[in-house]
Amino acid sequence: MRTTTGLCSSPAPTRRRATAAAGSLALDSPSRLTPHPELPVLYAVNETAEGAITAVAVSEDGTLSALNSLPTGGADPCHPAITPDGRYLLCANYSGGSLAAFALDPDGVPTVRTALAQHRGSGPNTERQESAHVHMAVVDESGTLVSAVDLGTDEMRSYRLGEEGELIPVSVSALPAGTGPRQLLRRPGTNHAYVVGELAASLMTVREEPPGTFTVENSVPATFEPGGENLPAQLTLHEDRLFLSNRGPERLTEFTFDAALPQAVADHRTGAWPRHFSFVGEHCYVAAQNADAIQAYERANWRLIGSYPIGSPAFVGPWPH
Repeated sequence: MRTTTGLCSSPAPTRRRATAAAGSLALDSPSRLTPHPELPVLYAVNETAEGAITAVAVSEDGTLSALNSLPTGGADPCHPAITPDGRYLLCANYSGGSLAAFALDPDGVPTVRTALAQHRGSGPNTERQESAHVHMAVVDESGTLVSAVDLGTDEMRSYRLGEEGELIPVSVSALPAGTGPRQLLRRPGTNHAYVVGELAASLMTVREEPPGTFTVENSVPATFEPGGENLPAQLTLHEDRLFLSNRGPERLTEFTFDAALPQAVADHRTGAWPRHFSFVGEHCYVAAQNADAIQAYERANWRLIGSYPIGSPAFVGPWPH
């Protein structure tokens, strides 16, 4: 299992051209990657003012080749998601404030944008919530329900994905003003999910009932020892625990569950600005963006066992094929 890294600078006027994965292919600001569920194809969002998605073929020896690129219909796309059947790709446009859908052909190549749902609104944080900012697209296990997490409007909007790739509005779930939701993570086998409040530095428990409609049940600080400026980023369920990266305190916070409610039990130190991380076997790999490095830690004792220089990493993940 190889480790794949997507690289770019965070949303800002200055951007860097960077490699999309472990290899030599160069793409513009590929800030997040996701693999096709069955095919050796990787998808990158090109987080630029124009906004695009790029499909990349991955050969057995790790050689990369671009297959196709299409505009997303909005600026600074930041999160791709694929339906379990591999027929459609969803993309969150951060600055564009929209959710896009694309059809994929049998070879996994994006052929056409089938829908673009534009969000409207704002929030109380005048610097970060002046307009809609869709930060994440989440597809349910059936592949027919898509939820868009909107940091700018403090909302989660759900859509039914039609047979032709259309996005049909289902519901709008409001969160507390100033939350700045960044990510949504469902807990398998339950009707509970967890929402990262980037601006409120919080982790919220929500109940999803009916599907696509979310009600807040609980909110806790994003770190074990809260205090100071903190912008939480990546939320991951690993085994029976939640892990949340926190930029500012430079740590990964570990949560256990009391019933459905997460309880912070430990903070694990990382390099500067841990934008993303992934568990691979007994190790955790952290994309420390401002440290210009991918860091490897032993999961058992959180001992740093390796640091790999790489410019402004925004994503690190295992290649499953």
